[in-house]
Amino acid sequence: MNLDNNRTARAIGLVYSACCYVVFLITCLYLIGFVGNVAVPKNINDGPLVAWPVAALINCALILLFGVQHTVMARTGFKQWLAAIIPTSVERSSYVLLSSLVLVLMFWLWQPMTFTVWKVETTWAKALLIGLFWLGWGIALLATFLIDHFELFGLKQVIDRWRKPTPQAPVFRTPLLYKIVRHPLYLGFLIAFWATPYMTSGHLLFAIGMTVYVFIGASFEEKDLVRLFGERYRRYQQEVSMILPWSKTRKKDPE
Repeated sequence: MNLDNNRTARAIGLVYSACCYVVFLITCLYLIGFVGNVAVPKNINDGPLVAWPVAALINCALILLFGVQHTVMARTGFKQWLAAIIPTSVERSSYVLLSSLVLVLMFWLWQPMTFTVWKVETTWAKALLIGLFWLGWGIALLATFLIDHFELFGLKQVIDRWRKPTPQAPVFRTPLLYKIVRHPLYLGFLIAFWATPYMTSGHLLFAIGMTVYVFIGASFEEKDLVRLFGERYRRYQQEVSMILPWSKTRKKDPE
């Protein structure tokens, strides 16, 4: 059954993508609680303790699995291969679903490592770090809406396929935060992962591992964006920092 051409099948695709999006929302909310030790059954410091080398090995494997899944499935070659198996309209939703399931696996199997790296007791400093934590998630959420939240998470594709709009070429835009850094979504994640008044060795391992993934994943994504937008994106790279908002000198055109 071809989900892109059959009306009933397109409706199934729409329901499928909506379910993937709901799974993503629940998983994302749990991720916030997991990292921030907020209102979830198991957070990053919860669970039975095992020997720290075993815990570190398991946790590193989980981070590696997440990074490989995200990086491989986001590549153009993999998308072309996947298009031969599933309709292109649900490709992004499938990516979102699998990413969510990998995170669920991480929540389930993550091993606590409770050695205290730092613990901030001062009221104002603790409040500042908690505020930065929520600011990071706010930046990440805002970044998704500045581009196209529902396209990023797979809903727009199936809705467009249902309506059968005229296909449009991608448009290069740099709204608001994208004038400061090229990947504000990743910047928001980094702030959220590192800003905590209570940093354990397990949380530190998570923050380091996800930071490494963010920079590696962004580098691969940059190559895809250069192929898509060409010289326009290369100029953008010269003018705006990738993730960290360091100032860059704008290159002047030769007179």
